[in-house]
Amino acid sequence: MTEERVLRRIPLEVPAIALVMAALALLFFSPLTALFILAGGVFSALSFIWLKKALFRFIGPDRRRGVRAGLAFYVLRLLLLLAVFLIIILLLPRMILAFMAGFSSLILAILIEAAMALSQMKKWKD
Repeated sequence: MTEERVLRRIPLEVPAIALVMAALALLFFSPLTALFILAGGVFSALSFIWLKKALFRFIGPDRRRGVRAGLAFYVLRLLLLLAVFLIIILLLPRMILAFMAGFSSLILAILIEAAMALSQMKKWKD
């Protein structure tokens, strides 16, 4: 149950973290930079949701077929991610770092969830 709640919260936390990062970026950078940070966070959240749904769908009774379909899906997903990054690099090369900062907000959300889980454990260290 706890894992399911965490997996539901992460896609909501990622855009929120990206929004905070974008608001902070407005103080130091252009509005376009803040927009790309926010876009990276939203794209990361959507990618997480897509991957989560696909994994739950592929993990089933027919394991052999599920593994092959899962690998094919993961390769397709990786190619789509690379295509998005390539388009940004070709069209707006200076904005790739802003997009990557927003995209990396997923890592921050996972770290926050891990810290919250550790703080709720009664005994996590001997």
